[in-house]
Amino acid sequence: MNVPRYDPERIIRKLLQHEVRFVLIGGVAAALQGSPLLTADVDISYKRTPQNIERLAAALKDMNARLRGVEEDLPFTPDARALKSGSNFTFVTDLGDLDCIGWPDGINSYDELARAAPVMRIGRHEVLVASIDDLIRMKRAVGRPKDVAGAMALEEVKKQQAESG
Repeated sequence: MNVPRYDPERIIRKLLQHEVRFVLIGGVAAALQGSPLLTADVDISYKRTPQNIERLAAALKDMNARLRGVEEDLPFTPDARALKSGSNFTFVTDLGDLDCIGWPDGINSYDELARAAPVMRIGRHEVLVASIDDLIRMKRAVGRPKDVAGAMALEEVKKQQAESG
């Protein structure tokens, strides 16, 4: 089985080409905010309007997205109908792993997340990236050991930023 090369910039570019409204969350967002921890996937929170779900489905189709962590023969097509029936999905794509989170733990709404998100660059692309405070809140709400460690790393980054600026 071929393992896709992890390429967060190409994943972001594909989402932007399809005009998907999203906020970058998870490890890539944490790294952009200064966290030293590494990640091997792209996590986004996406706006759950019918039009945006259609755009996300088109982008997923272009990336040849398949559910991650399930039997390969499980029938699933990441179309708008399927995306509307759930909210949080983990995919393997031809560009690397992509997690699409409709309702991130610790966050009240996509709009709240987007309002607080600064615009940052990934390669040649500008994207909304979850704020340090929202990343900490999400990681604490999930509560897995790796997320607690991620929250602690971000709290240290925030402390160092406050001391230096």
